[in-house]
Amino acid sequence: MSDFIRNSLATIAQLIQQREVSSIEVVQAHLQRISEVNPRLNAIVTLAPDVIERAKRAVTGGPLYGVPLTIKDTIETAGLLTTSGSKLRANFVPEHDAPAVARLKAAGAIILGKTNAAEMAMDYTADNPVFGRTSHPLSPALTPGGSSGGEAVAIATCMSPGGLGSDLAGSVRIPAHFCGICGLKPTTGRVPGAGQFPPSIGPYSLGAVIGPLARNVADLRLLFHVLADTHPQETRLKGTRFAWYAEDRHVPVTEETATAVTTAASALIEAGFLGDQHVPPHVDRGNELWLKLFSRASVVQLRKWYAGRESEGGSFVSWRLATADETPAPTLDEYILNWMERDRLREELLRWMETTPLIIAPVGATPAYPHDTLKVTVRGVTMGTFRAFSYAQAFNVFDLPVVTVPAGRSNDGLPIGVQVIGRPFAEEMVLQAAEIIEKAL
Repeated sequence: MSDFIRNSLATIAQLIQQREVSSIEVVQAHLQRISEVNPRLNAIVTLAPDVIERAKRAVTGGPLYGVPLTIKDTIETAGLLTTSGSKLRANFVPEHDAPAVARLKAAGAIILGKTNAAEMAMDYTADNPVFGRTSHPLSPALTPGGSSGGEAVAIATCMSPGGLGSDLAGSVRIPAHFCGICGLKPTTGRVPGAGQFPPSIGPYSLGAVIGPLARNVADLRLLFHVLADTHPQETRLKGTRFAWYAEDRHVPVTEETATAVTTAASALIEAGFLGDQHVPPHVDRGNELWLKLFSRASVVQLRKWYAGRESEGGSFVSWRLATADETPAPTLDEYILNWMERDRLREELLRWMETTPLIIAPVGATPAYPHDTLKVTVRGVTMGTFRAFSYAQAFNVFDLPVVTVPAGRSNDGLPIGVQVIGRPFAEEMVLQAAEIIEKAL
């Protein structure tokens, strides 16, 4: 592997801008890396056929000038296959870029290819009937998480320096946590969310976002400011209050996960932050509220899309359609009441965060687990894998910006990330705090 592709995205961009390496050389080095490791990982499922030509035509200028990036296969890229992992869209080639992709290109980035995802971004895998499954970088027996799992694997293994995922229930943060990289779930509306499938409309618009993944927090910041069309603004954080919790009283976490959260909190305290071990108001209701707000919306969409073509659904979609009516659908009045309850609890949480604007929490109960796992057991408690990641779901429900940053390892050597959470639109504060944790650890 060419040594320079181990560098951060920002360093690669600087090397290109200073003409120490050309965009063509960078692209070729990543293509070589892909040829070496992608056959066993299946992370990048479509390569841009014109990527070398685009590198040759790259025009100086823009913070991402000449840098190759990858894009989750649920996010539209002009002229490049975008399947959402579904046979229904196996031949779909968009005519236009999603606005987020267009902003990356406008900043000089070159789209290298598309990365694998769960079918219709519906579960915590990168496994679908179009391209098959993506495996974890450290073991073919493990899942990289999802639904942005292919993107996380591509970045973790230096096939890509960074790129885009999407997140409605942890789909950026969980793969980042599993694979030992960084991911940002921004506040809804901060990064353009159009041009993805499933679309971020209806109930999904409350918490579904497009967000960047990278190998370090500085690269997340660079990508975020391009995507949000903003400029970095350093804030003095010393003396800032934060709360941290390793468990929410409902979902137990592994001892190593609890240690990672405690270690991250200690890093902030040593940097001059004021920390308090405390479960913030209502975050323990994340899973309950997520199911009430978003679960039925998923069923409605799947039934619409797969009507008359149910046999083309993969294992998860088929199961979801087959079991949808085992839980009674909420009435319209019940749904509106649930939405109002979410808004009331969110307001109470935001008032509490006026004096405690940062939170440190687990991403989920466990590090990466084997493919096809449906339940995990943690400290004697057995739960479904979706329930095990209620810690991630809570912050889609309450629409708060979150960075996942590596903070520990399991006894088996698997990465463990933590969540750094802030108030709406406080991405810069969250990124700065995450960078402090990253540098300390």
